[in-house]
Amino acid sequence: MLDINAINLHYGAAQALRGVSLHAEPGQVTCVLGRNGVGKTSLLDALAGQHPVSGGSIVWEGKDITGLKPFERARSGIAYVPQGREIFPLLTVAENLQTGYAPLPRGERDIPDEVFSLFPVLNNMMRRRGGDLSGGQQQQLAIARALAASPSLLVLDEPTEGIQPSIIKDIGKAIIYLRGLKKMAIILVEQYLDFAQELGDHFVVMDRGAIVYQSSKADLDEVALKRALAI
Repeated sequence: MLDINAINLHYGAAQALRGVSLHAEPGQVTCVLGRNGVGKTSLLDALAGQHPVSGGSIVWEGKDITGLKPFERARSGIAYVPQGREIFPLLTVAENLQTGYAPLPRGERDIPDEVFSLFPVLNNMMRRRGGDLSGGQQQQLAIARALAASPSLLVLDEPTEGIQPSIIKDIGKAIIYLRGLKKMAIILVEQYLDFAQELGDHFVVMDRGAIVYQSSKADLDEVALKRALAI
């Protein structure tokens, strides 16, 4: 279980996050929505430890991880798929996947079979360099690399950006499958509202570094949601 409690984040004198609170549970997808530049990626960077917060706390599985470094958070079960994928272009697909299980003890370093069930195209490209893959294939690789760490929290930053529709469907199916296992909490930052509504259990809309609307799927008011997105 994840509890982000009233965090603030600054880049120098500029404040990127303002009292942001977020909750995520295993077996559920929490969707973070909003226009470009409203703080969504800053929120994920704070969660992954890429940038220190200037106030508030982040509690993961009952432990305060606010001061932990990124590699320590990875060891605690948090896997982050950043916007832009950031795979290693000169490494093979197999080598990229192997970097994913680095946080695990040596005896547990193995690529889960479900990686190739979810993204079978990767199984046929193990010796190809990551940079030779298409954008959609690189996105699949980035998600698969995160899954190689056997995470209990999967954080996805706009995984559908610039991706062809057929691969978007594959990514959606993968998220649905992972949610159904009920072992993993998923945070999904997304701009495509239809994609988010299809997958999400909880919805959060951000604007100017703060949360301006949030709701469970059961209580979702689409008019209020779209109004918040239009702010």
